[in-house]
Amino acid sequence: MGSPQAEEGRGAFLLLDPADNVLICTRDAAEGDTVAIDGIRVRLSQPIRLGHKIARQALRTGEKVLRYGAPIGSMTADAAIAEHVHSHNLASDYIPAHGRGGDIEGANI
Repeated sequence: MGSPQAEEGRGAFLLLDPADNVLICTRDAAEGDTVAIDGIRVRLSQPIRLGHKIARQALRTGEKVLRYGAPIGSMTADAAIAEHVHSHNLASDYIPAHGRGGDIEGANI
């Protein structure tokens, strides 16, 4: 299994763990860039920003997304190989540890 990379601008995507089903963008990638993922050449259908994820394989609604070999969330919509995976199609498994803006009910600070 080869290392995923954009052929126009080598090394644009990083596989953090062999079990991962997403790749991490190491720099901004343009729509139309060709990406080699596990020996399959795919053109990006949209720009992908630094730090964002793309599907390493086709992902189905409800499927767990793995990053660093651990689940980080579940797909809320299907995604094709090389499609952007982000908050528009991924529900996070993280539980917030704090509230945003305003008082926390019952807190005595």
